[in-house]
Formats: sequence, C-alpha cells, structure tokens
Amino acid sequence: MTQEREQEVISQVKQYIHENLPLNKISDEDLEEQTEALVRQYIGNEYCPIATLVSIVQQVYSSIRGFGMLDGILADDSVTEVMINGHENIFIEKSGKLIKLDKQFESPRRLEDVIQRIVALAGREVNQASPICDARLPDGSRVNVVLPPIALCGPTMTIRKFSKTPMTIEMLIKYGSITQEIAEKLELLVRSKYNVFISGGTGSGKTTFLNALSNYIPKDERVITIEDSAELQIVGVDNLVSLETRDANSAGVGKIPMTSLIKSSLRMRPNRIVVGEVRGGEALDMLQAMNTGHDGSLSTGHANSTKDMLSRLETMVLQGAEGLPIDAIRQQISSALDIIVHLSRLRDHSRKTMEITEVLGVENGHIKLNPLYVFEEDENSTLDKVSGSLTRTQNPLVNDFKLRLSGIKMQI
Repeated sequence: MTQEREQEVISQVKQYIHENLPLNKISDEDLEEQTEALVRQYIGNEYCPIATLVSIVQQVYSSIRGFGMLDGILADDSVTEVMINGHENIFIEKSGKLIKLDKQFESPRRLEDVIQRIVALAGREVNQASPICDARLPDGSRVNVVLPPIALCGPTMTIRKFSKTPMTIEMLIKYGSITQEIAEKLELLVRSKYNVFISGGTGSGKTTFLNALSNYIPKDERVITIEDSAELQIVGVDNLVSLETRDANSAGVGKIPMTSLIKSSLRMRPNRIVVGEVRGGEALDMLQAMNTGHDGSLSTGHANSTKDMLSRLETMVLQGAEGLPIDAIRQQISSALDIIVHLSRLRDHSRKTMEITEVLGVENGHIKLNPLYVFEEDENSTLDKVSGSLTRTQNPLVNDFKLRLSGIKMQI
C-alpha cells in the first residue's frame, strides 16, 4: 500500500466517523473497535500489511481522541524534544541531534486543534488575545505554544519530553556527568542544608540535575516545589507539596506568578523550598527565603558561566525591586547562595558538569567565588568528541559551618 493510499484511507475513515458516529457519547474502546472495522471495510481485499493496518487505525483514533501524529512521536522514548514550526515542519531531538521528520499535519487548523486539546488538558488558555502559553502533557512533558500572528510560520509548539524514570545521581555517574566521589560530596552538601543553585544554558540538563540532587533531601523533611510547569520528580519524600504558576485567563485575570507562590510557601512551614527555575523578579523572593531560615533550598537559572549567573541574578533582583542598591543585592546573593553547580552542553552534544563553586562574601564590591571542582579536557579530546573530567582544585571549602553543624567532620 502506497503512502498516498494510506493517507486517503485515513482521510475517508475520519470523515465518515465525524459525520456518522456520536463522538461525545462513544467510549474510547468502542471508538477504537469501530475505527478498526471501518478501516478493514475501506481497504476491502486490497493487500495491506498488519503493521500498516495498525498504523492507520492508530492515526485515525489519535487524530480524534489523542494528539494525532504526535502520539507516535511522544511514545518513542528515545525522543527528548519535539519542535513544531507550523504544520509542515516537525523536528525532533534524538541522542542530542536534531532531525527533521518527513511527516506533517494536514493543515494549520489541525495543528491548532491538537494545541487546544493539549492546553485544555492543562487547564490553560491560548488564543489570539493571549497567543503564548506554557502547559504540560498528562505525562508531565513541558509544552510551550506560540500562535499566529506572533508566530509568523504558523502555530508553533515545543515539547520537552518527560522522562518516565526519575533521574538519579547514579545515572549521572553512568553518563559521565560527575564521578562517584563528587556525588558523595554533593550528598553531604545537600544533607547539611547548603543552598545549591544550578546554572547552565538551554538543554544543559539543569532540571535533570536538580531532580537527581533533590533525591538526597532527607525523607522526613517537608519540601515545597515551585515551578512554571511541574516537571520535578522528587521521590521518597512523603511531606511534599508541588505548586505551579498560572497564567491570566482571556479576561486578563487570575494570574498567579512565581513570586506569589514563593511568598505563600513561606507560610507553609517548609524545611526546604525547591524553585524549578528563576527568570525574573521572583529571584529576590527566592534569595530572601534562603536568607530567612530555609536552608537547603535548591533552584536553577539560565547562564553561560558561574559569573554570568551572578550577573543575571543581579538583573533579576532589580526586576523585582527597582532602585535597590547593587551592593545590597550582591550582599543578599552572597549570603543566600552557598554552592553554584554550572552545567554545559558541549560541542559533541554531551552534557557535562563544568564547575562546582563555593560562593563567598562580597570583596571590593564584587562577589568572591571559590572554585572547588573544574572540568578539564584531557589529551583524548578532539573536535568531535570531548574527553575530560571534573578536577579538584587546591581551594578548600571555606564555609564549613553547616557541615560541622550536621556533625560531619569530613573535608570537601
């Protein structure tokens, strides 16, 4: 059966179902059974491999009750990201590489239908009046939508796939991001309630690393997670509260930003606060939370280096409190953050931990950093393949007060 004939059968069966079946009353199981019967009827005596028959039934069914062709793409565990630039251009990321698919949606309208279904499932709205939306799929995958006229190439959707298995430190060690020795040191820091901030560029694995690190949080603590779209997978903590921001509705009301959630979380008696990612004025509230007895908090942010992250935090704080003296901001940052872990996506698409740095006080008007581990390439590195490891510097950990308070006498 040719691809053209396959598409013809799909189109005919879909048209028949929409015109003749009571879709609002029929169950998923009945719809799937009737779809298969109709496909067999339309094919008749024509030769059709079983795999093609199953594919046609699945495509028809998912276009009515699922997310159309996206169902098959999302079911592939090796796909980590899906990028849809209008109905004709679909790209996926597999093993760190971008691939353009030879599939496309039938029309911009069909793509918009899928987008509206996804957004509605997350209890959000997207339309011409409010054309940008962040949502998530039922499995936790993160979704960003931009509609025309903002998106000139047509409805645009980016899906960051949600891993079915929560990331663990053991997996990070297996992938070569960190070593067993560094993992043990990070565990001591998290258990001793050091405030850890994870920085890195887009796709460098910040949320993945935060997920792994959060599993070192003692299981008897009360943890509040705050995110734009919930994707953290903290396991083993019974006393866990997950909060998620909300966009304004089409009338422009009902918005609940991260700032409000952080302020509210302080009244919920948390032992630790985990903020998925800071992007703006909420940085000030997060720093104040870390400075007011909520030690052991974790968060992430976008930056190209550890120093860049400090500069970005200063800018973010200014967004939330214009006119605050820069010296006061730097003092707030240096007293709130204990450790910054910087991640990067390198030229061979591998994700590596580039630096683990202690944040010291302000000296001569600037925040002083104390690098503990730095990634160094070795002689096996080439233009196509990065080889190297995190190397311990000669600098000792200066602020070991929290370690001593936890009864840990080990050197880091």
